Amino acid sequence: MKYLKKLALSFIYIIATILILTFITTIFSYFNIMSDKVTSIFKILIPIIGLFIGGFYMGKRSRKSGYIEGLKLGFIFSIFLLIFNFLAFNNSFKVKYLLFYVILIVSSILGSMIGINRKKSE
Repeated sequence: MKYLKKLALSFIYIIATILILTFITTIFSYFNIMSDKVTSIFKILIPIIGLFIGGFYMGKRSRKSGYIEGLKLGFIFSIFLLIFNFLAFNNSFKVKYLLFYVILIVSSILGSMIGINRKKSE
């Protein structure tokens, strides 16, 4: 039960980070502070940053093997996004999506590895 609570809190951190950064990007784009190219770059970076923060939290709360916790978190979130893309947007499978999901998983792994090392230093 503790693991599910930790996983749910990591998902809350991921979703909150994505929502906040998307809101800020939308405000900047609305007032023409950011161009469309920068906005499209942020569209890719925001989930990566969100999964890094979620992985960091997951690693900070785990006892050992931070990379496995990050792998599990990234894999679950990528499966969730994959299902959401297929059901909600009716997108077909492309190689660029697979590459994006791999980048998300690696970001989560790096965040959890840094999180578990940060915990030991405190």
